Amino acid sequence: MDPILFIVFLPLLAAIVAGLGNRMLGNFAAKLVTTGALFASCLLSWPIFLAFMGGTAEAHVVPVLQWVQSGSLSFDWALRVDTLTAVMLVVITTVSALVHLYSWGYMDEDPDQPRFFAYLSLFTFAMLMLVTADNLVQMFFGWEGVGLASYLLIGFWFRKPSASAAAIKAFVVNRVGDLGFMLGIFGTFLVFNTVSIPEILAAAPGMEGSTIGFLGYRWDTMTILCILLFIGAMGKSAQLGLHTWLPDAMEGPTPVSALIHAATMVTAGVFMVCRLSPMFEASPIALDIVTYVGAATCFFAATVGLTQWDIKRVIAYSTCSQLGYMFFAAGVGAYGAAMFHLFTHAFFKALLFLGAGSVIHAMHHEQDMRYYGALRKHIPLTFWAMMAGTLAITGVGVYWLHAGFAGFHSKDAILEVAFASGKESGMFAFWVGVTAALMTSFYSWRLMFLTFFGKARWAGSEHIQHAVHDDHHGHDDHAHGHAHGDDGTAGYHPHESPLVMLVPLGVLTLGAVFAGWVFTGSFISSADFWGGSIFYNEHLMHAMHEVPLWVKLSATAVMLVGLFGAWYAYIRNPGFPAKVVAQIDVLYRFVYNKWYFDELYNFLFVRPAFWIGDKFWKLGDIGIIDRFGPNGAAWTVLQGTRLAQKVQSGYLYSYALVMLLGLTAAITWMMVR
Repeated sequence: MDPILFIVFLPLLAAIVAGLGNRMLGNFAAKLVTTGALFASCLLSWPIFLAFMGGTAEAHVVPVLQWVQSGSLSFDWALRVDTLTAVMLVVITTVSALVHLYSWGYMDEDPDQPRFFAYLSLFTFAMLMLVTADNLVQMFFGWEGVGLASYLLIGFWFRKPSASAAAIKAFVVNRVGDLGFMLGIFGTFLVFNTVSIPEILAAAPGMEGSTIGFLGYRWDTMTILCILLFIGAMGKSAQLGLHTWLPDAMEGPTPVSALIHAATMVTAGVFMVCRLSPMFEASPIALDIVTYVGAATCFFAATVGLTQWDIKRVIAYSTCSQLGYMFFAAGVGAYGAAMFHLFTHAFFKALLFLGAGSVIHAMHHEQDMRYYGALRKHIPLTFWAMMAGTLAITGVGVYWLHAGFAGFHSKDAILEVAFASGKESGMFAFWVGVTAALMTSFYSWRLMFLTFFGKARWAGSEHIQHAVHDDHHGHDDHAHGHAHGDDGTAGYHPHESPLVMLVPLGVLTLGAVFAGWVFTGSFISSADFWGGSIFYNEHLMHAMHEVPLWVKLSATAVMLVGLFGAWYAYIRNPGFPAKVVAQIDVLYRFVYNKWYFDELYNFLFVRPAFWIGDKFWKLGDIGIIDRFGPNGAAWTVLQGTRLAQKVQSGYLYSYALVMLLGLTAAITWMMVR
């Protein structure tokens, strides 16, 4: 039996067992079943990936069952295994397995652990279904499955109003993107008369230049199809305009943030664009749109990340920004570079999220970095793990030695290929990407300096003392610290996380350090590695190596500027940021409030929707339906019963009189007639 069947269905089986067994099964058994299943899937996934990397594996399809046969629409449920699938398999199963293990410690005090672990495994199954899809309908099944699991996980602490609101927001915003994705699938079937991905990609080049009717006009066929599909990717991967759900999704438990919103679900849009790359190559306009949207998202999210105080929100906006890099890489035709950054980003961003979770765990669920400081002495293992993640995301490396952390290899490659593309959109993306790299370095080191360096701002803090007694679960938390800080002031002593949380950090640290150096040759420079699973532009890949030296050094230069700026602002001269903010107060509030996207959407969509709903409720439901429906019928019955009460006196002579009057009236009517 093909191992792909075990990889995909073991998480589903574990989710069913843990979900249905729940408290009857118990916390330990539920965690053991789900975590064991994910580690088994992970161990089966790596040999497949390494086989494709070594050139000893061939793409193949594993049939599961016959699914739909309706007229000309016919497709099976089948699992496609090729290089692109293999890359996603190791990303999903590795991160998910480590998140399951990490959650043993992080969620140890939660009373609903079986439900949590069942949701995690259900999400993993849905994501695996998405990346192994052999047709668009199967991909959409996984697409909606991860949306459902995301809703369940973000709102896991459903008694917490902000978590429930964030879950609904994520679900609704993704429905907007999914509408575009559905229209794209419908249009693709209309044009190609199939939903089979291999058949569509084989026929796509032949459709270049054709037109299709849409909204009363004639449009370029491939452009309209790719734009609709990309709208779906914008929702799932939180691109500018449909990004508003991602930061709010931090209301879920931190392991959820690491699994869904850093390494897997949010990369589904990038995967989809790369999977359908021959379609996008048939539409230069669609590719330019992907490039501009990705670059704009990259810049927007980086600006907001500069101003946030919540440690998880800083990393969330960082995720949004890094996704922008992946999309504009795909937009200029460098799908291998996009997937390489997706691959490395999974390791260092999951590391940063889980590291942040370890900090939050140490600080009694406090997430505001203003109440951190000097933590490197108290949680040194977490500090070094997050240091590795920061070195990776900021792209620290030495060009002449071709050595560096993961982001140095993948993000720098994206900037080089954007410049090498020679397109106007590519040059725009390059300069925006360099600017975003500067901001990425600043806010990443800002996070490190505020959290681990400087003075301890948590000793004696009433904010922390309150957090000890009121954690995110809505239950009383246990105070893990001591009564006094190291300096003798009243406070709590931060504590290192348990081993079950530190082991995943250690494994992800290895990925953040070595993933770029080990795999850069295969992802970037080898068409044989991809084996036709994506469109590979050899000319562009060759051109990226010929760009000027200043282009290759630009990312490193701005990284150093960002590092120095953050050091000066938060270590050397801590009063400097407040002075700058005072000088640019209006701009600061604009950026801090996320460019007022939420307020704009509230004004344009939410308030009008509530107004329309209120009118339909008061005028339609109450004024018409209830008035003439149930309320009107009830009034008629009431009046009838009151009249009947007057007639039903209970006296025999009254009934006799009524009968006599009735008989007289009948005889009179007959005589008159």
